[in-house]
Amino acid sequence: MIMNRKVEKGFEVLIRTCGYFTSLVVVLIILFLFKEGISFIGDSPIEEGYALYLSDENPVGTLSEDQIKDLFDGKYKLWSELGGKSDSIRIFSLDDLTEIFSEEETGKDLEHLDRCTRKLTDSIPGALVFVLEAALSDPSGLKKLNAKPITLSSFLTGQQWFPTAKPVGVYGSLPLFLGTLLVSIMAILMALPFGLAGAIYLAEIADKRIRNILKPLIELLSGIPSVVYGFFGLVVIVPWIQEGLGLAVGETALAGSIVLAIMALPTIITVSEDAIRTIPSDVRQASLALGASQWQTIVRVLLPYASSGISAAIILGIGRAMGETMAVLMVTGNAAVMPHGLTHPIRTIPATIAAELGEASFGGLHFKALFALGCILFLITFVTNYLVDSFSAGKKSK
Repeated sequence: MIMNRKVEKGFEVLIRTCGYFTSLVVVLIILFLFKEGISFIGDSPIEEGYALYLSDENPVGTLSEDQIKDLFDGKYKLWSELGGKSDSIRIFSLDDLTEIFSEEETGKDLEHLDRCTRKLTDSIPGALVFVLEAALSDPSGLKKLNAKPITLSSFLTGQQWFPTAKPVGVYGSLPLFLGTLLVSIMAILMALPFGLAGAIYLAEIADKRIRNILKPLIELLSGIPSVVYGFFGLVVIVPWIQEGLGLAVGETALAGSIVLAIMALPTIITVSEDAIRTIPSDVRQASLALGASQWQTIVRVLLPYASSGISAAIILGIGRAMGETMAVLMVTGNAAVMPHGLTHPIRTIPATIAAELGEASFGGLHFKALFALGCILFLITFVTNYLVDSFSAGKKSK
């Protein structure tokens, strides 16, 4: 008897230790995610190692990342448009300096490049020189054009996402955030009615022989890799949308929503069907004995009784939709622009992380920005799950 108690105590300690360890690992992962994601807030968006120099007579001292990007894209022609004088904007790079000045002036190893930069900015009031800061031996006498540091507000509300733009990356996550919400919400709105109807059919209406055939097939669909769904969407759904709606391209938010809805259906059907079938038979019999029809029993008794299991199915379906990467990347057009409707290309947060993480330098600004997108995705999923749980709990208490 004493030996059995010791064994039970040992198992209890082991289970408690495993629970604490798992919880600690999850918390540490979340802390690491947010630490990396928040660390780029307050940094300069100018590419590391580079600097922008202009004339001492130019009153412009600090610009936003969007303004600098538009400046290099040629959208601004005069410094007066940016708060300076009416001088024409002329941009020079390192290659331009080596062409303008002779090797004797720049030095054999470009050791006199700072003098050439100073001479250029003094002679051309509207000049803007973009060079490696390390290439200048003494940049102290040059006026530097600064970029406004990245703020949490600019990151969350910015409408442009160009992290690899030269010389300043633009990190506005709003298009990605709205694209993720649009595709995920539409996918759940499409999948939930069909998934719930399929679960009711399998649990309450279908013949046992038919159920034994359909249930394994539906569960098999949830194990198919997402890239297969992506190919199916690319070959079947995208051309269908393009031809049926007369669009220039079929890679749209609508295509992504349909593919995600198909992917979420097996999870919603399986979990909801299990929740409905585990309802005690006494509940059904009591409802039918009181004179309720089968349909009334399903709608007014069984579904409310299984609301916790159905809400779990919804949460799993939302998680599948919001976290999906490859299938969405293949059928939504992968365009990081503000969504203007279901018939336009968009890009989601998971697709952005998957597409750009391999190109981002480890520890760099782009790398940290992708971690920040991961934080946003985590918060979206957490808040959505909390709202669904709260709604289900409220319905159950009523």
